[in-house]
Amino acid sequence: MNNRLAMKCFLPLAIAAVFSMAMPAWAGLFDDAGARQQIDELKRELQGRMETVSNGQLDLASQNEELRAEVARLRGQVEILLNEIESLKTRQHDFYVDLNNRLSKFEANAQAPAAPGNGGAASGSYESALNFLKEGRPAEALAEFNTFIGNNPESGNLPDAYFWAGTAALQTKNVAAASKHFNVVLSRWPKSSVAPDAMLGLANGQIAIGDQRTARRTLNSLIERYPSSDAAKTAKQHLSAR
Repeated sequence: MNNRLAMKCFLPLAIAAVFSMAMPAWAGLFDDAGARQQIDELKRELQGRMETVSNGQLDLASQNEELRAEVARLRGQVEILLNEIESLKTRQHDFYVDLNNRLSKFEANAQAPAAPGNGGAASGSYESALNFLKEGRPAEALAEFNTFIGNNPESGNLPDAYFWAGTAALQTKNVAAASKHFNVVLSRWPKSSVAPDAMLGLANGQIAIGDQRTARRTLNSLIERYPSSDAAKTAKQHLSAR
């Protein structure tokens, strides 16, 4: 009886002791789970930040590549513009050299007797128009040539007057007037010595207004129609430079 009574009294105490010993272990397990959860959350946060940084680096690399491409494109445009400027300078130089040579020829021929139907005033008007052009006064030259053309419809100098009027108009940037005068030469006097130059002037006017396609056709027609002319040589240079 005493042993049984002692066992009954000891059993609750033993169970209580077991539970009291197990409680810290269970508490430790719950603490580990919380820590793991925090670690997982930190990992997810770190992964998210790494992805954000990686995406930012990719965007930066893409922007840098776009900037490099834009810089390359702008450099190409600058090269094209520089080439155009050099080409324009060359064409202007060639034009003035040709103008001076032609005016020298006209001055040399000025001593020849006037063609029938040319009065002294008419001849003077033509020469003064040439002088205006030589002096770099294209507006006055154009007005003087137009006066000469209107007053002398039968003059032997008419083809040249139309050509030089077109040249003067082109220098004043009046492309429409220049084209009109050049086309008169080509339609009425296609075998005149100034016809090739009139066609070249027509092409120069087309270039001036940006009509490159028509200008190329005109230059090719010039080479085909007047292959031995100086204007054809200039046309070939224009085509090879473009």
